[in-house]
Amino acid sequence: MIFTITDEEKKIFELIGQSAAELGYPAYVVGGYVRDRILGRETKDMDIVCIGSGIKLAEQLATKLRPIPRVAVYRRFGTAMLKHKDLEIEFVGARKESYRKDSRKPTVEEGSLEDDQNRRDFTINAMAVSLNEQDFGMILDPFDGLMHLEEKIIKTPLEPGKTFSDDPLRMMRAIRFASQLNFTIVPETLAAIKQYRNRIHIVSKERIAIELNKIILSPQPSVGFELLFDTGLLKIIFPEMVALQGVEIRNGMGHKDNFYHTLEVVDNISKHTDNLWLRWAAVLHDIAKPPTKRFEPQHGWTFHGHEALGAAMVPRIFKRLRLPLDNQMKYVQKLVRLHLRPISLTKENITDSAIRRLLFEAGDDIDDLMTLCRADITSKNPARVARYFQNFEMVEAKLKEVEEKDHLRNWEPPISGEVIMDTFGIPPSRQVGVIKTAIREAILDGDIPNDYEAAYDFMLAKAKELGLEAKEIS
Repeated sequence: MIFTITDEEKKIFELIGQSAAELGYPAYVVGGYVRDRILGRETKDMDIVCIGSGIKLAEQLATKLRPIPRVAVYRRFGTAMLKHKDLEIEFVGARKESYRKDSRKPTVEEGSLEDDQNRRDFTINAMAVSLNEQDFGMILDPFDGLMHLEEKIIKTPLEPGKTFSDDPLRMMRAIRFASQLNFTIVPETLAAIKQYRNRIHIVSKERIAIELNKIILSPQPSVGFELLFDTGLLKIIFPEMVALQGVEIRNGMGHKDNFYHTLEVVDNISKHTDNLWLRWAAVLHDIAKPPTKRFEPQHGWTFHGHEALGAAMVPRIFKRLRLPLDNQMKYVQKLVRLHLRPISLTKENITDSAIRRLLFEAGDDIDDLMTLCRADITSKNPARVARYFQNFEMVEAKLKEVEEKDHLRNWEPPISGEVIMDTFGIPPSRQVGVIKTAIREAILDGDIPNDYEAAYDFMLAKAKELGLEAKEIS
C-alpha cells in the first residue's frame, strides 16, 4: 500500500480481493478514501470499483464477514453498500457515462477502470489502488493525482468545461475541497467554474446545501466563500450574502465591508467550535445590514434594527436553501436576534436587570451567544479590539455572578397561569396573561426576589389593581 492502513483495513482489503477473485472481477479501492489516506486524514468511507457487478461483489464479501452484515442494494444505480464495524463500504461496477446538455442524469454503460477514472471529478479523486493478488497495493494514477496532492492543487482529469457541464455540482465540490484542504484551484479549472456557473441551476438545492455546509465546516470557511463569490456562484445560491459586499462613502464617511467582516467573524468562530449551526449564526448575524443601511449626516452610516430584521430573514433563507426548519433554524434565529445584546451591555452601566433579561432570553444558548459575540469583535485597530475584549470580560463576569445568584437560565416564573386561574377562580383570559407578565417583569427588574412567596404576594397586589379578589377557600 502507498499509505499506512490499520490491521482491520488490511484484512478487509484482502477479503475484498479474495471475493473479487472468486467472481473473476478485478477490484480496486478508489476516490476519496485513497486521497484522504495519502494525506493522513481519517476516513471511514471506502469506495470499491470492480470490473463486473458491484452488487454481487458486496454480497460475496458479506458472506466472509462476522457478524454477517446486511447489504443495502440500489439496483437503479447498480450499487451496494454494507457496514462492517466502523467502516462503510460502497461497491459499484466500473462504468462510463454520457450526459445530455439539459440534464445532469447520465446514460450509464459498463466500462473499464480507465472509463471509471475518466468520469471522476478531480485528479486527486481519480486514483485507484489494486486489491488484486498479482499487484495488490499498486496505485493506478493516470492523471497525476499524487503529484497534484503534493502541489496542493484542484484540477479536473478531463477538460474542465466537460467535467462541470456534465455534473455542475462538481463546481461546488471543487470549492469545497479547496476550502477543506487549503488547496488552490488551477486557473483553467477556476475559469471554467465562472463560465459554467449558471449550470448550477439544474442541481437540487438539497445537494447544494450539503456542499455549502461542508464549506462552512471547513477549517477556514472564508477560503470557500471567497471562491464562491469570485466565481459568481454565491450570487446564484445565496444572493443575500453577496448584498453585504461593498463600501459606500458619503460626505467622506464610509462603513466596513460587511461581506469581508462576516467572513472574518466566521473564521474567528471556527477556531472555537465545530457546531455547524453556531457557524451558520456567524454567517447570518449581519445579513440584514443591506436593507437597514441608512445615512445620518450627524452620525454617518447606521444599520438600526438589523438584528431583528435578520432574525426575520432566517426562516426564508433556510427554507430556500433547504436547511432544516425546526430547532436548528430557531437556534440560529435566536442568536441572530440577540447578537448585539452582550456587546451593547459593554457600552453602558451593566445592571443586574439587563443581565437577567439576557439570561432569560438566551437560556441554554447563552454560552454559544457569547462565543458568537466574541467572534464579532473585529477591527484593524488592536487597541480598540483589546478595549472591547476587556469590556466583554466584564459582561461575562457579571453574567456568571447573576446566574449563580438568580438561576435564570431556562427560567420560568414561580407562579404559573394555572395558579393564577385557580387563585381567582377565572378562566384563561387576558387578565391571566397580564398578571403572569407583570410577575416575570418584576423579577427580571429585581423588584421582587425570584421565589414563590414573593411572587404570590405580588400577584395578589397586581390582581387587586385589576379588580380581582382571591376566591375563598371552602
